[in-house]
Amino acid sequence: MTAPPDKSPAQPSDKLDAAVLKIASVVVLGAIMSILDVTVVSVALPTFMSDFQASYATVAWTMTAYTLALASVIPLTGWAADRFGTKRLYLTALVLFVAGSVLCSVAWDVTSLIAFRVVQGFGGGMLMPLGMTIMTRAAGPHRVGRVMAVLGIPMLLGPIGGPILGGWLIDVATWHWIFLINLPIGIVALIVAVVVLPKDAPKASEAFDFKGMLLLSPGLALFLFGVSSLPETGTVASARVLVSGLAGLALIAAFVVHALRTDHPLIDLTLFRNRQLTFAVLTMSVFAIGFFGAGLLFPSYFLQVRGESTLAAGLLLAPQGIGAMLTMPIAGQLVDRIGPGKIVLTGLALIAAGMSVFTQVGVDTGYPLLLGALFVMGMGMGCTMMPTMTAALQTLTDNSIARGSTLMNIVQQAAGSIGTAAMSVILTSRVIAPQGAPEGSSGQPDAEMLAQLPPEMQQSVLSSLAEAFAFTFLIATIIMVFALIPAAFLPRKRAEKTEGAAAPVVMH
Repeated sequence: MTAPPDKSPAQPSDKLDAAVLKIASVVVLGAIMSILDVTVVSVALPTFMSDFQASYATVAWTMTAYTLALASVIPLTGWAADRFGTKRLYLTALVLFVAGSVLCSVAWDVTSLIAFRVVQGFGGGMLMPLGMTIMTRAAGPHRVGRVMAVLGIPMLLGPIGGPILGGWLIDVATWHWIFLINLPIGIVALIVAVVVLPKDAPKASEAFDFKGMLLLSPGLALFLFGVSSLPETGTVASARVLVSGLAGLALIAAFVVHALRTDHPLIDLTLFRNRQLTFAVLTMSVFAIGFFGAGLLFPSYFLQVRGESTLAAGLLLAPQGIGAMLTMPIAGQLVDRIGPGKIVLTGLALIAAGMSVFTQVGVDTGYPLLLGALFVMGMGMGCTMMPTMTAALQTLTDNSIARGSTLMNIVQQAAGSIGTAAMSVILTSRVIAPQGAPEGSSGQPDAEMLAQLPPEMQQSVLSSLAEAFAFTFLIATIIMVFALIPAAFLPRKRAEKTEGAAAPVVMH
């Protein structure tokens, strides 16, 4: 009995070798900073409200400005990675991110903090798509599932470590330290990147699509600015939302027309001819709107309805990260063996099941039930996010990997921003202040505001707020159920291996 000789050479390459794991260590360090920063800041919003004497809608711009900057710079990343080389660009992104972090730590008011978060976002926006490109090229598309499991490490540490670290730093020191913590991590990441990442081999063949950049980057920024202004204005009809939103959509539409007529556009829209990538983009879009939109509400619920400290709120969110820690490595291996379809469908179902518990949340809902629901959601997230990324990237050729990862990151950031704004609008619109409450007690009251109310009115405000959270989580749960539709079209069998680092773009 003789085995076919042409199949055996592919088997040893299934494992991630030492060289790939070294590169992974660099990428993970950068991604940890970027993702930790989002989750750390989420628990600091009430502190910003108090220290800067600003409304929730205003301090929320410390999150929004970061994502706007991310969305603006991501479209440039694919071209820049090809033109200047991934190592050079990755080092630049790390420097920008660390510099922005230091500037944020010395912010003197909410306006300066928002401005410095933009600088930080320019660096952070390049870290994840570059990391995906570097890792996918190093490992090869047939091992993308394992690569995404490694890149998922920051996704685990973010939900676990971010809120805990942020809460602890705010409790024992000041909010400034949630940004300063990036300095030592960034310095280590820079040193390791210089030593470990392979030398660049930049390509100078493609001309930069300046026209595309002038259309897409401002278009994304304006559209997301309009959407993100909804919580503050409270209505779509406001000039701030309508003008910027429609102007952004017009620029994005103009970019689509331009990209379809250009040989080397900033974002290659012909990637959508790839059936698997298209359904992965649709799945990621719906998932990100529901999951990231609801994600910002969990710490707010524990801080504002349950009156927990920032550290306690961070600890209460840990089960979500622990759940993801259990499933993400397994999901990464299974995706390479049986395809992403079944894994993603399972993950979305788990998220919807866990989130449905929060649709019944009140002022005294038992913590064991809530923590169990967060754990189930975490398990679902571990089976959803990175496997969906894998579904998009595992069929791309080496030349299109950078563009594909850029496209997926734009989708994730834009959908996440839309989800966050939409959930904030739904939440604030559902809160009704009781009669006789002082001005400002509607919306999302802080502890200082509640302390001014008589006990019975405090209970009324908290009950109203809890009901608003429950309704918002219901909307998010429905969105997660809708994500099952495009996910059902993802492949449910192993991707075929190909020689070298390229995989076929043609889908079944």
